[in-house]
Formats: sequence, structure tokens, C-alpha cells
Amino acid sequence: MADAKKAKGPGQRPDLISIGGLVVALGGIITGLMMDGGSLKDVRQVSAALIVIGGTLGAVMITTPMSILLGAAKRFGGVFFEKTYTPAVVIDEIVAYATQARKQGIVSLEQQADAIKDPFMKKALNLAIDGVEMNQLRSIMELEISQLEHEGEAEAKVFEAAGGYSPTIGIIGAVLGLMQVMKNLANIDEVGRGIATAFVATVYGVALANIFLLPAGNKLKARIKEEVRIRELALEGILSVVEGLNPKLIRTKLEAYAPAHAGGQKKAKAKAEAAGKPAPAEG
Repeated sequence: MADAKKAKGPGQRPDLISIGGLVVALGGIITGLMMDGGSLKDVRQVSAALIVIGGTLGAVMITTPMSILLGAAKRFGGVFFEKTYTPAVVIDEIVAYATQARKQGIVSLEQQADAIKDPFMKKALNLAIDGVEMNQLRSIMELEISQLEHEGEAEAKVFEAAGGYSPTIGIIGAVLGLMQVMKNLANIDEVGRGIATAFVATVYGVALANIFLLPAGNKLKARIKEEVRIRELALEGILSVVEGLNPKLIRTKLEAYAPAHAGGQKKAKAKAEAAGKPAPAEG
């Protein structure tokens, strides 16, 4: 029987790699600026930020359907947070279900199915308990996986599209700044400062695209692939439970989705044998 921890379903934790990458990128740029004798005042310009952010957001809104735009906004947190519902957790959960199903029948899992927080796993197990044929069960759940993948990629492309618009909007901001500089050609000192200020918008546009928007799109694509992999694992596991396979065989089969977990299992087994203790058996 799955324990309470497994029944909680997907959780979230900070993605230190994403957060650290952003800090390193910004830190490197700012440090380089200061080493060249610059200061934060040189690139601190609210009007330039407004032009780049507002222009980029407007362009994305024009090109993206509302439903996809809202979906992309919901996925924004996925750049800095990752799910804790790993393949190892899913494998352990499915093996527990398989063990109980072999002893008491698959109908005995009805109570466990109601406690599952992951909608995909819950739906698949409920369909299995209801006696849906394996081919129909696979077809229904694979359609859900395909829809998730399609929607997720469309939402990730919103960030990629924004990364394409941002540098161009930055150039527009620079041109607008240069237009203001031209009004002060009589004062050469003002012209020099004005030109430097005008190019801040270009810096904002290029930096926003290459430090955040384009990497964010790629990170979300990776998140979607991982989510699809978890769902494929869950579906294959539930189908194996329906088929009545031995729990040990199911674990071996599903560990193809989580090679790191498989390595951990082997190490644990070897450690237990070295200590003169038998490895935990599965029914």
C-alpha cells in the first residue's frame, strides 16, 4: 500500500540551477561593467525598461492566442521551481499498487486511487479498476499525454517568441533615444551623454532575450519532456498492474525510465548484502 507521502502527488522545490544561472549571468555583466569604469547608474533607466518590456509584451499579445498566453503565464513559475514527483517515487508507488493487486485484486485499489493527488495517475488507475480494456486505457491516456505535450510546447514557444522580439524592441528604444539626442546637437557634451543613454534600451532588449526569455523557453521545454516521461512511466506501470505482472518485474521494467534510480537500487542492494542483511523483498 502506498504511504501518505507518495499519495501527496507532485510537489515543488526551488530550481537552484535556474536561480544560480540568472545570478551568475547578471553578476558577470555588472562586474564587467564596473571593471571598465562604469556603474549601475549607466544602465539604470526606467524609460528604456518600459519601452522594452512593454513593447515585447505587446508584440507577444498580438501574436499569441489568449488561452496559450494564459497557459504560458501559469508556467512562468516552472522556470524557477521544479516538481519533486520524481520517477523513483512513481515507481515505488506503482510497485506498491502491484503488490496489493496481486494479493487482493485490482478492485482493492479503489481507496488508494481516491487518495492520489496526481490527476493523470488517478484517472488511469480508476479506469483500470473500472475494468476498461488495456487497449482502450492506453489509447485514452496516450491522448492526454499528447495533448499535454502539444499545449506545453506551444506555451514554451511564447517565451521564445518574446526572446525574438525583445532585441528589436531594444533597437527601437535606442532610435527613439537618438531622436532626442538630435535635438541637442548644439551642446556636444549633452550629445555624448545622450547617445550613451540611448543605447541602454538595446542592452535591455538583448539581455532580456538572451539571459532570461530564450533560456526560459528551453527550460520549460525540458520540464514538459520530464512531465511527459513521468506520465508515460505511470501509464506503463498501471498497464503492468492490470496485466498482473510480478512487482519485481514491473520495477525492472519501469527503471528504464529512471536509470539513476535503478543505480541507486543496485547500490542499496549491494550495501545490504555486504552488511550481511538480505535485500528487501517485494511480493
